Amino acid sequence: MDALRRLAVVKQRLAGPSPTSPSKDSLLSLVRDLAYVQWDPVTVVAPSHVLSVWARLGRFRLADLDDLLWKERKLVQHWIPFAAIVLTEDYPLYGSLMRRYPDSLSKSWGRQRDEARRFLDRHADLRRRVVRELRKGPRTVRQFEDHARTPRNDGVWGSASDVSLLLYYLLMRGEVMVVGHEGAQNVWGLVETNLPAWSGPDVLSAEDAENAAAERAIRVLGSATAKEVQQHFVRGCYLDLPGALARLHERGLIHPVAVEGGTRRSDVRYVHDQDLPLLTSLTSEAPEPRVTLLPPFDNMVYSQQRLQRLFGFDYIREQFFPKEKRRYGTYVLPILRGDRFIGRIDPRLDKEGRTLVVNAVHAEPSAPRDRSVAREVAATIEDLAQFLGAEKVTYTSHVPEAWRSAFR
Repeated sequence: MDALRRLAVVKQRLAGPSPTSPSKDSLLSLVRDLAYVQWDPVTVVAPSHVLSVWARLGRFRLADLDDLLWKERKLVQHWIPFAAIVLTEDYPLYGSLMRRYPDSLSKSWGRQRDEARRFLDRHADLRRRVVRELRKGPRTVRQFEDHARTPRNDGVWGSASDVSLLLYYLLMRGEVMVVGHEGAQNVWGLVETNLPAWSGPDVLSAEDAENAAAERAIRVLGSATAKEVQQHFVRGCYLDLPGALARLHERGLIHPVAVEGGTRRSDVRYVHDQDLPLLTSLTSEAPEPRVTLLPPFDNMVYSQQRLQRLFGFDYIREQFFPKEKRRYGTYVLPILRGDRFIGRIDPRLDKEGRTLVVNAVHAEPSAPRDRSVAREVAATIEDLAQFLGAEKVTYTSHVPEAWRSAFR
């Protein structure tokens, strides 16, 4: 299990020193290695996608990310089917899902497949009007003529309009895309005018798409069970995952590995053929340790079950709990050191006061208690503060006693 845990950290680009001068190429390489970076705009500290990139690349330029997304279009904000930053070059995979939508959704999406089909059939005229308006140029949902006159609250999608729901469906079908933001509002545009290459015929068949997605998921995770593949990439879009895994295994691209304590069929973990030498090397040698902080929607912490199985770490996104039920805080960032999660912090960025306020620091029971580790954690928090433009870090008294001298 030690080697599999270390492999996960290395494949997630969380081992070794951070790049000193990350570039646009560094950003593209990172998204290529991770397959996606989940998008979440909540700014208690900083947007989750920004923190995920910082955790791996250090102090990158936010302007570089914006350029790649909104000017050069080498990255795209897409739904897979949650909001994420993905590579434009991966269109053959996403295009396959788009052209088959909603039939590309697995049974785990329940009635949403039928709802999407019925909605699109019922609103053919609205689709034509929306497309006609977008041919005049990009716009936010509020700028569509039909938006205000079609309120809906169907208990499934919440308070929205037919236009906003249609835009989501058209995005999943590859007809529209997010081309920018105005505050918290998405700016929508037509794919054919904003990303012409996406309208080409170069897409994968359903079988090839599932093979490619499953192979990619195993490579970016290091090792994965079938359930972890399904949950991670592309989530909820496998119609025959057992078949895809069997085909990859038959071709010698993936291999099942023995896991201590894994007795059920669902416990079988797969490793990519190209990663077997790395796995072997990590059996006796741990990667160079690095301390970093991970946001709630980071690729590394997406699955509570996987975290517990590989790392023995329990992590729940407590921001969705009532305040009185939160154990660790509002927007909790796990602390990863080397191949172990050693604690978590509850920070908040005070933009007006240019201060990163750390409401609490928690150490795991098995975390090292020596002062040198505490200094590493404190230095990482300081680095985050500087990246966010904060001039200082303040701590409450809620810090582990053994680490207290390092947090001043």
